[in-house]
Amino acid sequence: MSKVIRIGTRDSELALWQANTVKEHLEALGHQAQLVPVKATGDLVLDKPLYELGITGIFTKTLDIAMLNGDIDIAVHSMKDVPTALPQGIVQAAVLKRANYLDILAFKNNQEFLAQREAVIATGSLRRKAQWLNRYPTHSVVDLRGNVNRRYEKLQENNWNGAIFAAAGLERIGLEPEHTIGLTWMLPAPAQGAIMVVAMENDDFTRAACAELNHEPTEICVGLEREFLRILEGGCTAPIGALATINEEEQVTLKGVLLSINGEKKIEAEYKAPLGSHTELGQLCASHILNRGGKRIMNELLGSDVAAQLFATKKLTEDQLQLFKEGLKVKSEDFIKVSPSRIAPSVVKTPLENVIITSQNAVESLLTNFSPDQLRFKKIYCVGRKTKRLIENRIGKVTHVARNAKKLADYLVEYMEGLDITYFCSNLRMDDLPTILSDHNIMVNEVEAYKTKHSPVKVSNSVKGVLFFSPSAIASYLLENRPDEIAYCIGETTAKEARKHFSKVEVAKIPTTESLIDLVNKSFKKSTK
Repeated sequence: MSKVIRIGTRDSELALWQANTVKEHLEALGHQAQLVPVKATGDLVLDKPLYELGITGIFTKTLDIAMLNGDIDIAVHSMKDVPTALPQGIVQAAVLKRANYLDILAFKNNQEFLAQREAVIATGSLRRKAQWLNRYPTHSVVDLRGNVNRRYEKLQENNWNGAIFAAAGLERIGLEPEHTIGLTWMLPAPAQGAIMVVAMENDDFTRAACAELNHEPTEICVGLEREFLRILEGGCTAPIGALATINEEEQVTLKGVLLSINGEKKIEAEYKAPLGSHTELGQLCASHILNRGGKRIMNELLGSDVAAQLFATKKLTEDQLQLFKEGLKVKSEDFIKVSPSRIAPSVVKTPLENVIITSQNAVESLLTNFSPDQLRFKKIYCVGRKTKRLIENRIGKVTHVARNAKKLADYLVEYMEGLDITYFCSNLRMDDLPTILSDHNIMVNEVEAYKTKHSPVKVSNSVKGVLFFSPSAIASYLLENRPDEIAYCIGETTAKEARKHFSKVEVAKIPTTESLIDLVNKSFKKSTK
């Protein structure tokens, strides 16, 4: 009697479908086979994104151990989940013909949100998240975990506009959402849509049996994609996409992309070669990307905030990062996203007597809506020297500038002529200024000049100090983090908000990013001893 080939597989519906497909193919070739379901770590830990689990082969590790222990003969995987370096003793035995490699967006009622500034999309993939934010930078992306069925259930249960899935996964289990869009512009994960079979290197019988299942064109394409991935040193922790195809003229094309996690940076490559001369395409694409800024992106991703001591809630420039003293590891992300609002022309139709502008964002929004000639403000009151410079360079003379909103309110109560004022502000603003003015019978006409949207990031436990640049950034930070760190604040208004939550708060002498960094350099080491 011939050997019974024991097929190890995860016990999710999709994984079982894939394993049963391999079993049926082997049996059609005259081999005996049986399934051995094994639960994997990736199915057991559902409260964290894959990239936070610290294991690139999250869905393959348990099966690798079972194979090395002799409990199974082969394992069946979605090939995109398999690390580019297999464990010693385990080899690729077959790649089945590739199914649909596209990502698709399943949505609820209509597609109108695609043209809107605000939308919420769900995915547990950094690659999908980065590509979506690159195309739709004002949208929000939330984490989505679980097997395919559970992820689709969560889409129905939550107030999301849509969720991204691998088309092949939905097709294989017969799940057909009512509304879907094929994301033809989104490069898939390397080897997406392909099924991989692995076996022990020294098991000649099993390897020979599986070799009969191999589909060579798919093997060539996914091999190039995985070589591209290997050279970039990515995995679940990097937003990397790749797709290789072979046309009727037997020309091989490989497209690759690397992005920053927030989607702001994107580097693409595309190379072609005749079949037979295609083997260097992975290297060519990877080198192209690495030599055009990819190394910096990968260093940022690999370094991330795992060992960061400080976290800035505003994206810092390279020059600003250089101001931190040697030895301080700093990570920065924008915790606040700002977009200009539409301001009705009637607001500035007649010259305004008194105007308050408390941020540079308000200035930029006004200039987005109107030309400088249309902004006929008789007296302008503002907060911050940088805002003052921007106003005087672009709009007109500033009557008075104050260090913070409260000081400006106190000044206006004492010296402003008239009993009403127009305040160009955000949808999220502090109450100090309008409250003080209203208490002194000054009418405040608030005009929403721009929208402020929270965009929180979960920081590592290694972070001991956080740099805050606005009260809104504090609110955003607290959505994902506890107030356990030192709060370094750019100004007194921000510090006032921080003191409501943080036990230790320090304030920059001058409300500038450079002054805040100087404060950190002088006090961080002493404060954290």
